[in-house]
Amino acid sequence: MASAQPIAIYPPADDGGRRVRVDGRFVGMAYGLLDVIEFLQLAGLEEADDDWVRRSALIEWQGGGPDVWH
Repeated sequence: MASAQPIAIYPPADDGGRRVRVDGRFVGMAYGLLDVIEFLQLAGLEEADDDWVRRSALIEWQGGGPDVWH
């Protein structure tokens, strides 16, 4: 992964979903942490689990952290 924070979780949209980008590539629309974990695992981050997603310095949470889904 190229940058210090190669994973971006965008602010919640009107429907509560958050866009997920890995290395600048859109990988999906997440509606909860399980979606984020699945997208990251499919992108090759097999170690991604609930704890990893909540604590990783590789993730830039925009518009709120991992508990913001409104």
